[in-house]
Amino acid sequence: MQQKKNTLKKRLISFKYAINGIKILFREEPNAKIHLFASVCVLVAGYIFRISKDEWIAVILCIVLVIALESINSAIENMADFVSTEKHEMIKKVKDLAAGAVLIGAIASAIVGMIVFLPKIIKIFC
Repeated sequence: MQQKKNTLKKRLISFKYAINGIKILFREEPNAKIHLFASVCVLVAGYIFRISKDEWIAVILCIVLVIALESINSAIENMADFVSTEKHEMIKKVKDLAAGAVLIGAIASAIVGMIVFLPKIIKIFC
C-alpha cells in the first residue's frame, strides 16, 4: 500500500512541475505570448462563427500543436544556451531545426484556420 501512495504522490508532483513549465512558457517566452493571443482570437472567432464540432476539434488540435511545439522549442533553446553561451554551428543547427518545427506547425494551423474561417468570412461579405 505504501508503494501505491508513493507512486501516486510522484505523479501528482510531476503535474506540479508540468504546470510550472506552462507558467514559465507564457511568462518568459515572447513567442508563446503571441501564440496565446492568437489562440484566444481564434477561440473567440470560433464562438462568433459558431463553428461545427469537427471544426472545433481541428482548431483546438492546431492550437495545442503550436503551443506544444513552442514549448519544446523553448526548452531546446534554453538547454542549448545553458550548454554553451558561445556560438557553435551545431547548436545553431539544433535551434534552427526546433524553430522550423514551430513554423511548420504554425503554417499548417494557418491553413486549417483558412479552411475553417474563410468560407464563413466570405459568406458575410458576399
